[in-house]
Amino acid sequence: MPRKKKHECGKAYYNKSRKNWFAPYTTIDEKTGREVLHKKSFPTEEEANQFLVELEYKKNSSIYVKHNGIPLNELMKSINERKLKFNKLREQQYGKNARIIEAIEKLPIGKKEISEITADELQAYFNSLKDYSNSYMQKYMMQFTQAFNYAKEKGYISVNPMVDVYKPKSNKPNKFIRALEIEEQQALTEYLINKSIAEEPYKNALLAQMYLGLRIGEALALQYDDIDTKKHLVYVHQTLSRDAEERVILKPFPKSSAGVRTIPIPPNLQKEFEMQKELSKNNKDQFLFLGKTGSMADPRTVNSVLKRILTKNFKITDISTHSLRHTFGTRCIEAGMQPVALQRLMGHADVGITLNTYTSILSKFKNEEFGKVNNYYEENGLFHNTQKQRKADKEMEK
Repeated sequence: MPRKKKHECGKAYYNKSRKNWFAPYTTIDEKTGREVLHKKSFPTEEEANQFLVELEYKKNSSIYVKHNGIPLNELMKSINERKLKFNKLREQQYGKNARIIEAIEKLPIGKKEISEITADELQAYFNSLKDYSNSYMQKYMMQFTQAFNYAKEKGYISVNPMVDVYKPKSNKPNKFIRALEIEEQQALTEYLINKSIAEEPYKNALLAQMYLGLRIGEALALQYDDIDTKKHLVYVHQTLSRDAEERVILKPFPKSSAGVRTIPIPPNLQKEFEMQKELSKNNKDQFLFLGKTGSMADPRTVNSVLKRILTKNFKITDISTHSLRHTFGTRCIEAGMQPVALQRLMGHADVGITLNTYTSILSKFKNEEFGKVNNYYEENGLFHNTQKQRKADKEMEK
């Protein structure tokens, strides 16, 4: 009886009886620590060799060493960890990503080997998300996209299945953050001004958002020395955020270096800020605002407080704390402030963010501004002279 031919591991061979190409490779048995031989079949020699090339790249990955393969969820976790390590994302975003990855792990493809996942499987999954918002789908799609892009870049896969996957349109309409109308802003301002700090402990945090354009985290991070009552200025240089465990933490810098800024206090709010500053002397770390337990205030709590005020008193249900900051930006544009000046007040990293955020408001005043140009033309006789010339041309034609 002829001896069975041994095939060299890592080298593709053709099996005549099965009419297929085979790629032999080994993995390590986690229990015994011994090498185990495997064979995978392919219709062509090119595909078998490509598999072996990908395998060599994978074997340089710590994920492969641990799992004898590179499962999708483990690759996503690794990317998230690396980004945090190299300061490519904040702890809060790291925590959000981790929760998304936990949800993906529960999917049929969540723990599947990346090279085994097809574009059809991915498309079927994203099609199942149509009843969620576009922003929700985008967050999940981003995890898949960066995982497969990374795998392709590292040589773990030769074909990126996400190239053929499309994000379906959500059945839900996009949510837009709206600003308060002037009458609504007047009503809320009057309510807050007429309430004592004991009645509404966060009244001045909400006013700071509405009239200084602060993010809620920036307003709640204000301390005694950040308020200059003589020069009537507020110094913004830190913000409240969340760590990976969703705990409220103080960050020494806002979202970007552009967030560090000095903002004038409106004359009508001078007394309110003076009073809030005086009370903060006895607060822990002299924070202007604290939570009920004496710890740092929670932005989510303040958002709930605002919603309670608006719903109970004004029957308004579609406004959040971020809407108050948007209200400030809207009033500034309506008053004729240049986008570059607004960019600095809002702490936007780039004027493009300001322009994109307030596109609809700027468009509203476009015709009004263009009318000023037309008036300028007429004042300088540009249209008048043109009309004279047209009349003269018509006379010549006759």
